[in-house]
This record gives sequence, C-alpha cells and structure tokens, in this order.
Amino acid sequence: MSDEPERHVVLVAPEIHWNTGNIGRTCLGAGARLHLIRPLGFSLESRQVKRAGLDYWDRVAPDVWDSFDAFCHALNPQDAEVVLLTKSGSRIFWEMPTSRRMFLVFGSETGGLPDEILSRYPEARYRIPINGEIRSLNLSTAAGIVLYESMRNGR
Repeated sequence: MSDEPERHVVLVAPEIHWNTGNIGRTCLGAGARLHLIRPLGFSLESRQVKRAGLDYWDRVAPDVWDSFDAFCHALNPQDAEVVLLTKSGSRIFWEMPTSRRMFLVFGSETGGLPDEILSRYPEARYRIPINGEIRSLNLSTAAGIVLYESMRNGR
C-alpha cells in the first residue's frame, strides 16, 4: 500500500460547467480523482466543460454516478474518511481529519449538500471561514483550497 494520500473530490449535482472543468484540472494536478453525482446541470460533452479543463479534460476522466448511494456502495468510504464542505459546518476545514484516503464532498453551487447526505455524516461537516461581505466562495476555489489543505495535512 502506498503512503501517498488518496484523495477523491466528490461534486453532488454540480450545476456550472466552468466550475467542474476547473475542479477537474485541479484534481489532475493534485493526483486526485473527480467524482460527479447526478443530476448534472450540463453535458460533460459541452465545449465549456472541456474549455475550463483545457487540454487536460480527457485525462481527468471523471467518474459519474447515478446517485450518492451508488457512489458509496462502489467505493465504501468509511465515516472517518468523509469530509462534507458546507456553510453550516460546525468546524473549520483545517480541523478536518488527516486520513490517507479522503473523500471531500461538495454540494451544488446554489443548493449545497442535500439533507440526506448531511444527516448521514453528522460529524463530518466543515466550513471555509468567510466574512459577511459574500454568501459563499466559488465552488472551484473552495475545492482547491480544501483539496490542497488535505494533502498538506495528510503527508
């Protein structure tokens, strides 16, 4: 077994193709796997997704799942390996666990994570601190921040 951290970025019902493309490129650069949970708010064949992922998109090759349950059944993430990113998180993201294998789960740009996922992992809710000047960070920015912090802590 490798000592290298194993990272999975999971986007639940992403809506904006640019964000998904940018996150895919970041995952490729970090050596992480990208997982997309349907429904998607765009076609993966769209020119905009490929443009955001640049000429790397074919190598990103995201795994697409019909449901969060199907994803969990296939990869069997343990509770301690799951980090949910949500504005309502009780802890700040730099307090997240440092497991070798981690699943960083993000919700849609407008709806966040569904209650069924939040209730499945009540101890796994984390947030990125922001001041009151904005409602939220861009999804691709948030994913990059959390992914690289998880790698820094996981080494």
